[in-house]
Amino acid sequence: MKRVHTFRGVVMDRPVKTPPRPAPAGPAKIRVSRETAGRGGKGVTVITGLPLRGAELEELAARLKRCCGAGGGVQGGRIEIQGEHRDRLVAELAKLGYDAKRAGG
Repeated sequence: MKRVHTFRGVVMDRPVKTPPRPAPAGPAKIRVSRETAGRGGKGVTVITGLPLRGAELEELAARLKRCCGAGGGVQGGRIEIQGEHRDRLVAELAKLGYDAKRAGG
């Protein structure tokens, strides 16, 4: 508890906010799926659930784009690769040591 003085001169105890706990260090659920929503019928392959942030995610996206010979990028913490490349991406992620699964139809 933290002692806090209010504007009226009253001293109160206020609970101290604790930072959120980090996610458990278990295996990440990496899913490779296909989406067409909002793209005029054009499909993209989406990789979600990667335990990476920032530059590491950008670096992995660049490697996967080279593997597929396609464009794409990182949006909202997930990798989007243009076109249908689910099988190739699952194989490449497995080669890199990730436990990726194909999601969707």
